[in-house]
Amino acid sequence: MPINFDFENVKITEFGLGLDSPNRGFVFVPVDEVVQKSLVEMVIFTKTQMQDKASSMATYQPSEKYASIEYLTFSINDPLVQELKTLHESENVPEDCSAFDNINQCFAYFVKLTDNNQQRITAVRRSTQFKTLIKKRHRLVQYVDNTLKSLEETVFKLDNDFDFIIQNDLIHILRPSGLEFTAQLQKAIMDAVPANIASIASEIDFVNFDSISQYAQNHPRAARYIASIKSQSEAINISQDKLERYCEKTNVVTNVVDGKINLDSSQIMGFLEVLDRRRYEIDLKDDGESEVYRAPSRSRVTS
Repeated sequence: MPINFDFENVKITEFGLGLDSPNRGFVFVPVDEVVQKSLVEMVIFTKTQMQDKASSMATYQPSEKYASIEYLTFSINDPLVQELKTLHESENVPEDCSAFDNINQCFAYFVKLTDNNQQRITAVRRSTQFKTLIKKRHRLVQYVDNTLKSLEETVFKLDNDFDFIIQNDLIHILRPSGLEFTAQLQKAIMDAVPANIASIASEIDFVNFDSISQYAQNHPRAARYIASIKSQSEAINISQDKLERYCEKTNVVTNVVDGKINLDSSQIMGFLEVLDRRRYEIDLKDDGESEVYRAPSRSRVTS
């Protein structure tokens, strides 16, 4: 679903910061009309860049490796982004006029817009340039009264666009790394391993997931595969016979004990690659020997 918002008739513009201290959260900071206008322009430019990439839009998957700029969407209802859902839906974000005193604790800044039709969007940007300019403020100058003077006040520089925009039930992503940083997805994915494993195990009851769960809680890439398998419902209706045969064909060693597939730690990543549709076999040569590959990225071919 595309972003639906009347940028010509913005009724409310609210600016805020995400702070790590004293408690991680978001606060509103008052800004004047000039800054509000700049923020709206940033959102418009972000949407324009997304429209330019609309033909290649895809759904964000935790196991994928993305370029610096790609247009992706992700459900705001996914447990991995609960903090962003709270920010977008909250009508009681506290105001903190002294928030800039803690700017070194700022991990992101955001704007919440409401138009005359009560359509709402939240746009968020990782605060890299904020911190960069603060550290280098002694190098900033301004032209005043025909003289170039050092600018002593603390200066903050807005970016040209936002990393992602939230509207309704979707996060529209322009910079995947920005979303992952702001939402602390790595931590969320690691914390979600037990729950994700339980969900997958309920669909594949013929696999012993104990060793997989233990391994994934200490290996981020495995945790990302598991999050992807769960979020894409890739464990539904899997045949044990077909899974065992495909593991054998793609060089993943399994051991069946009491009817359940067991895995040595050295085989877990390969097994997860199979479940996440990342291991594949190619048989093109006359000598009859097939080749097994690992896909760094993958998408289903529909035609």
